[in-house]
Amino acid sequence: MAEKFDNLEEHLEKFVENIRQLGIIVSDFQPSSQTGLNQKLNFMITGLQDIEKCRQQLHDINVPLEVFEYIDQGRNPQLYTKECLERALAKNEQIKGKNDTLTKFKSLLVSELGKVFPEEMAKYKAIHGDDPPS
Repeated sequence: MAEKFDNLEEHLEKFVENIRQLGIIVSDFQPSSQTGLNQKLNFMITGLQDIEKCRQQLHDINVPLEVFEYIDQGRNPQLYTKECLERALAKNEQIKGKNDTLTKFKSLLVSELGKVFPEEMAKYKAIHGDDPPS
């Protein structure tokens, strides 16, 4: 799989370099540079075709739209993964805290209900065990 990405990366680098050279030719265009311009335009078309071939090899890869937003904002797309992990860890801690609170509440509730309704709670504990699962 890595060689597919390497192949795409190589074609993209060539394409970007060709576009850079094309920009130089266009910015200082002289009639004598028409042949070079035509050649660069043909390289650009070939480059797009090569990238299209790579795209077909990677059709099963899905990239979250947020990654493209990072790139559009001039941010490193690798930061997207880091920030996703940080958000997941924070959410995990939040959920863990809620679970711990609910477990404590359930224990307290069972204890208090045992004081008010001892017979019913004895039946409940007989059915669900002394320490009901959380």
